[in-house]
Amino acid sequence: MPLETTRFDIQEYLKTPEQQVAYIEAALDEDDPAFLAKALGEVARARGMTQVAKDAGVTREALYRALSEKGDPRLSTLMGVMKALGLKLRIAA
Repeated sequence: MPLETTRFDIQEYLKTPEQQVAYIEAALDEDDPAFLAKALGEVARARGMTQVAKDAGVTREALYRALSEKGDPRLSTLMGVMKALGLKLRIAA
């Protein structure tokens, strides 16, 4: 009997602000800029990409491109998205 699997969808785990923040914190711990951008994109989708893009001051299409797996967003874009999501980047030693 073959093993049945289902496709993993991160959106099922990003329903609350606490879950979203935990996901972004975990992405920061990976030290992988592409993964951080993708995580921000996933959280933006969970919150509503159109509104996040508007609040960040970019078009929805540009935000999708910047936060895709192959995207390479500018720091200003990342900071705008984080602000739109109500997040602040903190540095700790």
